[in-house]
Amino acid sequence: MANKKNAASAASTQTTVNSAPPVPPKPAKTANPAFVKYYLLAYNVLSTLGWGYILVLTLVHLFNLDGRSSKPVAVASPPSTLTRVLSSIPFFKSATPGISVTIESRLPALLQPVYRRSMTTFARVGSTVAVVQTCAILEVVHSLLGWVRSPLQTTAMQVASRLWIVWGIVQQFDVARTNPLYTSAVLAWSITEVVRYSFYASSLLGHEPPLLLYLRYTMFYVLYPVGAGSEAFLSYATLPFPSGIPTLKSFIGWTPPEYARAGLFLIWWPSLYQLYTHMIVQRRKIFGSSQPKTKTN
Repeated sequence: MANKKNAASAASTQTTVNSAPPVPPKPAKTANPAFVKYYLLAYNVLSTLGWGYILVLTLVHLFNLDGRSSKPVAVASPPSTLTRVLSSIPFFKSATPGISVTIESRLPALLQPVYRRSMTTFARVGSTVAVVQTCAILEVVHSLLGWVRSPLQTTAMQVASRLWIVWGIVQQFDVARTNPLYTSAVLAWSITEVVRYSFYASSLLGHEPPLLLYLRYTMFYVLYPVGAGSEAFLSYATLPFPSGIPTLKSFIGWTPPEYARAGLFLIWWPSLYQLYTHMIVQRRKIFGSSQPKTKTN
């Protein structure tokens, strides 16, 4: 008798569950209007061309492919803080006291002219980099308006860091304009952006070339540390450390902007970690399962 009551109770419960109103599905995200798609396509194509021009011009300059960079490089600025710190490392120390060993002297003879020309890259591409990179402010607007799926915080962080280097460091300090790290930063930026913007343009046209997809979510493993590391040490090179490895006394008597740049140098690395792990997560979404691919801008 008890079994019959339990069975009846279970059947009643099952009927109640089955008769519950279905949960309405989440509304699908409304597609952007046609004019937004055409605008984003134009933005990505123009950005690809802009960064492509910077990349080609930088390589032409470094390897003197147009014959305009063959004159000897004369850098009038004093050694940067980074150079003075490197002089404390055994690999760069000279066996003769009082004579410093430079990075250039440790390079093969074939690469030494390239290294010297890397100190004048700003003269060839600096103004173009400033204009093209400043236009990236629009990406924050795109994310804010919901036109792209990029996280607003991540987008704002990346754009702000680049603009700080372009306008707050390179445009203000000669030691940054003549630093080879400016060249490594520009190369990392331009390669990254040529791949990224061309991939987005292709996606807007309904086609995702497998090679671009792979490069977009793989090259960051190398290019992010190179680009962000160059940015951080460009800022570091503007600090007034006396020589060698900094000590506590090195920080005494600085101006407020110098303390601010030192603080930004320290927080650069957690920011790089956040952007780096974000890209790793996106790569896993793309290549980590057989489910339909999910892209973020």
